Amino acid sequence: MTRLLQLDGVTVRFGARVALDAVDLTVAEHEIVCVLGPSGSGKSTLLRVVAGLQHADAGRVLLAGADQAGVPVHRRGVGLMFQDHQLFPQRDVAGNVAFGLRMRGVPRAERDARVAGLLDLVGLPGAGRRSVAALSGGEQQRVALARALAPNPRLLMLDEPLGQLDRGLRERLVTELRGLFGRLGTTVLAVTHDQAEAFALADRVVVMQEGRIAQAGTPLEVWQRPVSEFVARFLGFDNVVAATVSGDAAETVWGKVPVPPGTPQGGARLLVRPAGVRLGDPADGLRCVVEGRTFRGHHVAVLLRPADGDGPVLEAECGLREAPEPGATVGVTFGPDEVVVLG
Repeated sequence: MTRLLQLDGVTVRFGARVALDAVDLTVAEHEIVCVLGPSGSGKSTLLRVVAGLQHADAGRVLLAGADQAGVPVHRRGVGLMFQDHQLFPQRDVAGNVAFGLRMRGVPRAERDARVAGLLDLVGLPGAGRRSVAALSGGEQQRVALARALAPNPRLLMLDEPLGQLDRGLRERLVTELRGLFGRLGTTVLAVTHDQAEAFALADRVVVMQEGRIAQAGTPLEVWQRPVSEFVARFLGFDNVVAATVSGDAAETVWGKVPVPPGTPQGGARLLVRPAGVRLGDPADGLRCVVEGRTFRGHHVAVLLRPADGDGPVLEAECGLREAPEPGATVGVTFGPDEVVVLG
């Protein structure tokens, strides 16, 4: 695949604080990359550096092989879409979408045709004369997307694009966006704190921690094999304990936990996914008391406290009909396919 964007050792400092710490990242043409991380991890700073809105103290940003040092925002050929959309309230929908085209001197007839086509594409046919103030949040998001796409940017950058929308609308729009970008062949670099949004949209996910890339890979790779305790906990996995691996099992405060074949021996941190926490008769395995249950749509998350009081609580994943009642005593065993040895 042809490399469109490349960051080489990009560093940004705000006084004594390092916002980006020698970051290396590449994005291929037609690839959708989502940058994830908690607040303050550097993900928005990374986006601003690529856009030219933030100066890098060290390193290089290359677009199509050309160093962008000194290249202003409007000459980088990138599209920007922010969480608050930043639409012009005094302009109608068509005026907002056409703004970048007008700035580039695109003739009126060509401009009008481009605007009409984009509004059709984002699901707002015939909405050109509507006031942006009269639009719903989802409609404003579509207008902002059409405006960002209008100049045919070689790279489209999204900063928390769906953050102000309710979950149901976000889930629907993220599916539409992935299909739209696929049809257009758009290269996308997006920043979000929402894991579900990133994993549904991205070809590749980048997780950031304190200005560095903690892990990068396909959504499936990152979800199935987090490389560190930070990444595991950021993804919502809390069944992490110290362990000593010996042979095909690890000794933990929860007793012996089977580990995948070929696991390095010795001390480690161990993640047991909730799907690998198996509930059975109290006489089998680790005796636990059900402390609580949380409905998660397709399954129930069950919190378990070891009956002897040793060790942290465990989270198990159960079917809607199999989840035990709070206060019940169960026996816990572990499935090796859901055990991950963390770096």
